[in-house]
Amino acid sequence: MGERSNSAVNDRVSFASALRFWLKLGFISFGGPAGQIAILHQELVERRRWISEGRFLHALNYCMLLPGPEAQQLATYMGWLLHRTRGGLAAGLLFILPSFVILVLLSWLYMTFGKVPAVAAFFFGMKPAVVAIVAFAAWRVGTRVLKNVALGLIAALAFLALFAFSVPFPLVVLGAAALGLVGARLAPATFESAPAAHAARGESVVDDHSATPTHAQFSWGRLLRTLSIGFALWLGGMALLIALAGSQGTLAQMGAFFSKAALITFGGAYAVLPYVSQAAVEHYQWITAPQMIDGMALGETTPGPLIMVLTFVGYVGAWTHAAGVSPALAGFAGALVATFFTFLPSFIFIFAGAPLVEATRGQRLFTAPLTAITAAVVGVIAHLAVYFAIHVFWPAGFGPTLDWRSVLIAVAAAVALFGFRVGVVPVILGCGAAGLLLSISY
Repeated sequence: MGERSNSAVNDRVSFASALRFWLKLGFISFGGPAGQIAILHQELVERRRWISEGRFLHALNYCMLLPGPEAQQLATYMGWLLHRTRGGLAAGLLFILPSFVILVLLSWLYMTFGKVPAVAAFFFGMKPAVVAIVAFAAWRVGTRVLKNVALGLIAALAFLALFAFSVPFPLVVLGAAALGLVGARLAPATFESAPAAHAARGESVVDDHSATPTHAQFSWGRLLRTLSIGFALWLGGMALLIALAGSQGTLAQMGAFFSKAALITFGGAYAVLPYVSQAAVEHYQWITAPQMIDGMALGETTPGPLIMVLTFVGYVGAWTHAAGVSPALAGFAGALVATFFTFLPSFIFIFAGAPLVEATRGQRLFTAPLTAITAAVVGVIAHLAVYFAIHVFWPAGFGPTLDWRSVLIAVAAAVALFGFRVGVVPVILGCGAAGLLLSISY
């Protein structure tokens, strides 16, 4: 079958209708990356038929190879494919805008009223729920990813590297990728990626046989322009922060740190949070470990990618280091800096790399390093669960004094998640209510 023209995309999918969908998506994108990708597939491929199954999966493979939130990057890719750069910006920004607004509001309420006994008790109950949720995430990813002994060994090595030897997270990722490259040569079948999903029926607006749109055709000139614009935005943002408070100011340090964090977020938010916790809690001391766990709970209850927890980190860190301005204003600036520098690389990756990816349709990609990294992520998430458990079950430090109330709430949350498949949001809210009741009766 010959390729058909794609010039009629705007006639069949208006930018206004796409804009309405991307805004709606920003408010309903619960369920983590798996749930968000499922929503995108259901809406774009099956229901609306804007994108074909083949195009969708090809874009998803690329986004899975990138650091950063793959669901947000996939939405940006789909918007770009449909309506050029403005479509990608609309899809990517609206994917995170509702979550940003909600998290800033929740962060302000947290910092303003967090010491009120009733609010503190509610968060007391939410902390053990986060422990169970992270453990459930490790189990859920592990059952899908650890298909053989070699991948299970990589996961175990990643856990030991972090827990026993405090190896920096980027080295764990690089080590796993190296093992994947070696394994691809020695035992290629061991590192094969999961098979693609079944093809959707019916013709789509952007179909498997649609001609590549002009804006999606690769050229070195376009690549260099995109990279130059992206670097200029990053450099301009950093220059502004340094001009405001110097290179050692909190906001400038946040800009540099979150830029680095954005480049190593392979495997999703759960994988990079140990690195963020280590730096934000121990090195920069922007936030405490209990506050980090509270941020996880808030992030789980809002739409958008879980990496938006970094917005909370930026808000709290800037609030506690406010100098010469109101804490609320400093917090908003910190949240804005964290969000901007976390997501800027994602937009650059899509606008710069997607044309090249479109040119590789029909060719097999090398996925062994990604498979190994994904296996290591299971160990990384398990380490995060242990890290949180130590701080929640032994709030005064690891030792004989165990907070039995937190343990009971965590066990109840685990039973709800593992045994009854209750959703994350109801579990967090239910555990918060349990914490409130225990505080009254205790």
